[in-house]
Amino acid sequence: MTDRRLDGRSVLALVTNYGVEQDELLVPLRELRKDGVDVTVAAVSTDLVQTLQGDKDPGESVDPDVSHEALGAAPHDLLLIPGGTLNADHLRLETAAVDTVKAFAASGRPVAAICHGPWALVEADVLRGKTLTSYPSLRTDITNAGAEAWVDEPVVVDAEGGYPLITSRTPKDLDDFVTAIRERLAQV
Repeated sequence: MTDRRLDGRSVLALVTNYGVEQDELLVPLRELRKDGVDVTVAAVSTDLVQTLQGDKDPGESVDPDVSHEALGAAPHDLLLIPGGTLNADHLRLETAAVDTVKAFAASGRPVAAICHGPWALVEADVLRGKTLTSYPSLRTDITNAGAEAWVDEPVVVDAEGGYPLITSRTPKDLDDFVTAIRERLAQV
């Protein structure tokens, strides 16, 4: 963990309005905000985001700050892509969301994705040469997308290939995931 607050840093959390895994959005959102990070939640629309627990049980609802289409060019220091099978599957079909992923990678800004979140990275074609982790069922998709390697570790940080990538497997890895995000933001 960093030994200083992260005031002045900003994170963009990219989700759909239904199916994001509750803790994969809310734990980073709350922990980073406690550290002084400005976290913006962008969804398909500005309607409530309904989270799920374990892809089936309703979780907390979240008010998004902006829609994907209205994001504009506002700079953020890091892109956060939470999982949830439904969320991730629908997110990769959203052109504006995929374009945002491409823009972050192309600009060299860090991207952090957990669980099924890397599906958006597959769709954006930004995994060539990367080593990462995810929910295990994404392994084939990730390797077919040109990743150097998929590994079964709680958190993987890969700074090669043009942009820093932080990935984790499941909600049980959230402590390691949030710590790696904090450490990256402290370098900004």
